[in-house]
Formats: sequence, C-alpha cells, structure tokens
Amino acid sequence: MIICKSAAEIEKLRRCGKLVRDLLEEAREQVRPGVTTLELEAFVERRLKQAGAKPAFKGYRGYPCCLCASVNEQIVHGIPSDRRLNEGDIVSLDLGVIIDGYYGDAALTVPVGAISEPLKRLLRVTEESLYLAIDQVRLGNRLGDVSSAVEEYVVRNGFSVVREFVGHGIGRQLHEEPQIPNFGSPGYGPVLKEGMVFAIEPMVNVGSPAMRVLDDRWTAVTVDGACSAHFEHMVAVTRNGPDVLTRL
Repeated sequence: MIICKSAAEIEKLRRCGKLVRDLLEEAREQVRPGVTTLELEAFVERRLKQAGAKPAFKGYRGYPCCLCASVNEQIVHGIPSDRRLNEGDIVSLDLGVIIDGYYGDAALTVPVGAISEPLKRLLRVTEESLYLAIDQVRLGNRLGDVSSAVEEYVVRNGFSVVREFVGHGIGRQLHEEPQIPNFGSPGYGPVLKEGMVFAIEPMVNVGSPAMRVLDDRWTAVTVDGACSAHFEHMVAVTRNGPDVLTRL
C-alpha cells in the first residue's frame, strides 16, 4: 500500500531531507585525490553524531557503514574502504539518516579533481534525468510517467539505465511502497496523490546496463567495467507540484 503523509509528517521528512543533503554537501567538499572512502565514512559518521541523528544504512540488512561510496564502475552500495580516490575518478555518495523515527535519503556523484569530458556528460545527463523525473511528480500523473522520463532521456543521450535497483517510497521506513524503476511506460502504474513521498534515484551506466554484485554481497558493479553515476532526491506530491525535500 502506498502511504500518503500528512503535512506535519512531510515537514518531519523535510527536516531529515535537509540534514542528509547538508551532510552530502559537506562530504562533497572532502572529496579530493588521495582521500580514502573510509575517511569519507568517518567524516560523515562524526557529523551525524554531532547532529544528533542516526544512520539509516548502518546495520540495515547487515550493511556495515553509514555511507555508501561507489567509485567509477561501482554502481551503488560501495562499502567504504582504504581505497584512495585518484584524479579523474568519480565517486557516488549515498546517505540515509533517521530523525525521530523518520527517514531521509539522497545521493550525488562527485568528480575527483579534473575529470574527462565524457564523465562530465555522464554526471550531467544522470542529474538532468532526475530533474525530468521530478517534474512528473504531479497530482493525477502516474508512476510510469516518472519512470519513463528517466529512461527516455538517458537512452536518447546514449547511456543505459540500471534495471536491478530502483527508487522507493520513504517515510517511517527507509523503503516503502511503491518501487520506482528508472524505466517504464508513461500512463501506467498508480495515480500520484497528495502526500505521497518518493526517493527517486537514477543509476546510469556509460556502457551496458548489466551489473553484478561483488563477493562482499553489497557492492554492485558494471559487468563491462564502464563508469556509472547515481543521483537521488526525496520528493513529495503536492497540489502545487513536486516538493523536493532534499533541495539545498
């Protein structure tokens, strides 16, 4: 069942969304050549404690960290480690928080120093596909309108959409109904109603959409070794159009 939140609940989710976005922006500033993803994890964990919030990911189904840090060919769920970031890499940072029983979740992909023009284009197209999907979060539209907006734009620009991982509803649980694929057909799926809150998160590959999960049982990587990007926002359906709860 898709849950419609009250105005008061949406404000609580906005508080979560603001914190997760603020911490991601702070983590972005820590990204530079030579930094390890474990150092990024330590920074985020410290800031979470200072903010009085709980990590949403650490301990979730056994995940060991607060932050997911996925480098280059890693699509999502990269476990922070001693891996050092190099000039020209890209790293996707995905973070979830809990405040007073409500969840926040967002992600962005960050260049490490100067990156190639093809990678700049990957990041731009992935983020733009997210905002095209957000624009479809309107009363009376259907979930397929949101999903298809991502796929159409990504494919038109020569990239591919990961199909095994999807966005989701969010509220008092990290993952609520509905699932939100980054592919689909316009005009299909549940009708969007006021108070629905979604975490929309395109995951876009340079090459094939095929992926596999490493032996750590978390890190998803592209089968062909090509790079992947990931952006995510929390969005509420309102009478006045989409309300991005993780906006700066």
